Amino acid sequence: MPKMKSNRSAKKSFLKTATGKYKRAKAYHSHILTKKSSKRKRNLRKATLVSKADQKRVKQMLLQ
Repeated sequence: MPKMKSNRSAKKSFLKTATGKYKRAKAYHSHILTKKSSKRKRNLRKATLVSKADQKRVKQMLLQ
């Protein structure tokens, strides 16, 4: 049986932290930024953690 391949797009989007959680970038920060407030855009810059409900799926995509 061949080796399992990790999802390449997921590999570029998620980062595993030292505690075993997964870090991700926030959505809605790529276009149509004129109507969004400075505070909202500033908060979208920050990274956040993947929710507990999605952690299993992300782990499977990254094969870790």
